[in-house]
Amino acid sequence: MTTETRDIVIVGGGTAGCFAAATAAQNGLDVTLLERKSEDEGGHIACGDAIKGKSTFPDVIDRDYLREESFTNENIQRAMFMNPDGENYDIPFESGSGAVVDRKRYGEVLLEEADRVGAEIEYDTVVKDVVQNGRVTGVEAVRRGDPVQYDADVVIDAAGALSLLQDKVDFDGTTYDTNVNYQQFCSAYREVIEVPEPVEYDDAIVFKPTDELGYLWYFPRTGTEINAGLGFQMNKPSMELVSVLKDDLEERPEFEGAEVKDKLGAALPTRRPYDSAVAPGFMSVGDAAGHVNPTTGGGIPGAAKAGHWAAEVATEAISDGTLGESALWEYNHRVQTDFGKKFAAMDLYNIFGGAHDVDELTEVVTALPGEMIIDLMGKKGSVSLSLPEKVKAAVVTALETRGHWSTLREAYQVNRLAAELKKIYDDYPTTPDQFESWKTSRDDIMDRVYDVTGAEPKY
Repeated sequence: MTTETRDIVIVGGGTAGCFAAATAAQNGLDVTLLERKSEDEGGHIACGDAIKGKSTFPDVIDRDYLREESFTNENIQRAMFMNPDGENYDIPFESGSGAVVDRKRYGEVLLEEADRVGAEIEYDTVVKDVVQNGRVTGVEAVRRGDPVQYDADVVIDAAGALSLLQDKVDFDGTTYDTNVNYQQFCSAYREVIEVPEPVEYDDAIVFKPTDELGYLWYFPRTGTEINAGLGFQMNKPSMELVSVLKDDLEERPEFEGAEVKDKLGAALPTRRPYDSAVAPGFMSVGDAAGHVNPTTGGGIPGAAKAGHWAAEVATEAISDGTLGESALWEYNHRVQTDFGKKFAAMDLYNIFGGAHDVDELTEVVTALPGEMIIDLMGKKGSVSLSLPEKVKAAVVTALETRGHWSTLREAYQVNRLAAELKKIYDDYPTTPDQFESWKTSRDDIMDRVYDVTGAEPKY
């Protein structure tokens, strides 16, 4: 077996892996990114394709080039919630606009940019195992049919949901979060569809609730090219994704005569970020660390940040010659006090939703003010209405949710607990020493969530 040595080896060429590779290369490190797909298929990932602009992307690639090449619709001004039992619910964005991208071209550009700034990219390379001796020291892989071992100071796991690497690493005696199982994920499927005439909602991202705590989506890449998909929670009975999507498409007149251009499925985290995503010589980023909005599945901006931060922290650790958890811990702290606290708070609504029937939830949700839904679905992870807005919301929801007041009361209790949880994450420890104490405080709030909702513990 051939053995090669690098400063950093990154497994997986998605958003997180590419930003980690670009950052490490920009910092002068010898870095190799291992991608199991061929160069032609690199960047082809199942995704909803919707993102909130480019401003949150770390400045280690040519962001203007990324935008020019892959941002196909930058005029997303609203979210539309389709009520299966009534009128659609239209919610304009308060500020700025979103975008929908050509996800394959987006992925190709990220790989191009990582290569341009100095990262080595090995396609057709399948990682089979990790090398470890007190810490992770590399990976074993098959590269274009030949076995190869990569030794490295740090291995960054960007291999996606339910990563193989996490089955191979011995995490005993580390803080790494191993409280992970398939029920904390969802199964998703999407098609890219070309329609004969422009849709009326080319300025909107469209959501429609489905069974099993899932939702259908219609995200317009252009007026005539639509990313249509759906998913369901893996802790619910299985759903025939392809059939359900096909049935819905056939009921919608705008899809008559449509042509399917691409189809792909995937597993996505619908859980809070890993409590700790570091172990000696090892870091996980993006989907591999649960860095995804658990209510929508959106994970591009968080993955970009996580990959960038992981490489920055790894660079400093390698420079200092210390590769243990303490040396890599700053990465955990950055994630959890940034988007991590928001996603952890949003996860409470997933737990709440899982304890109720989708029809009841639909009735409750469609009675809530649009600002509240935007907060819950992706803006802050908790509701932040002003006092007059709260009074108005109380009156409206009281009138329109008769028969569901106990459910609504639970929702408001969960909202208060979400706000408390975010404060706990603001105090995420700066060293591993206080980690167990922090988890105890966090888990006290989780116990209250389970008491309020009657849900089975998720973790």
